[in-house]
Amino acid sequence: MIKVGDKLPDAKFAVMTAEGPAEKSTADIFNGKKVVLFAVPGAFTPTCHKNHLPGFLKNADAIKAKGVDTIAVTGVNDVFVMNAWKKDTGADGKIDFLADGSAHFAKALGLDLDVSARGLGTRSKRYSMVVDNGVVKSLNIEETPGTADVSGADALLKTL
Repeated sequence: MIKVGDKLPDAKFAVMTAEGPAEKSTADIFNGKKVVLFAVPGAFTPTCHKNHLPGFLKNADAIKAKGVDTIAVTGVNDVFVMNAWKKDTGADGKIDFLADGSAHFAKALGLDLDVSARGLGTRSKRYSMVVDNGVVKSLNIEETPGTADVSGADALLKTL
């Protein structure tokens, strides 16, 4: 499992552009930048939609005021679902949405979650991290399902 001090593994995400779906690598997103990344088990799911993402939207200016270049969210959803979620929440231009549709990034981090018993397949654990030039500086993994306390924006702001 990824830990503080580790470099993020090479991975690819799908992102929506004006021309349609495109690919971005971890190098594209993290190299030379300070990034807050948070992960959700699924777009539009209750805790993710009503608690986790809204906290980062509300605190986006305060987070960026601490020297953060980018705030990004990843989830094991396809790029079309992630794009619909971005539009529905008004997060466009504030948070980058990184689709990890096949959970390759979540698995590479060791932060994948098997929720097949609930019909959700493989997802990402809920977490937040601060990444500086590709290196994990803080990592907050949520252990209690249905909460975004440890990995929420308020908790993350205290680590910046």
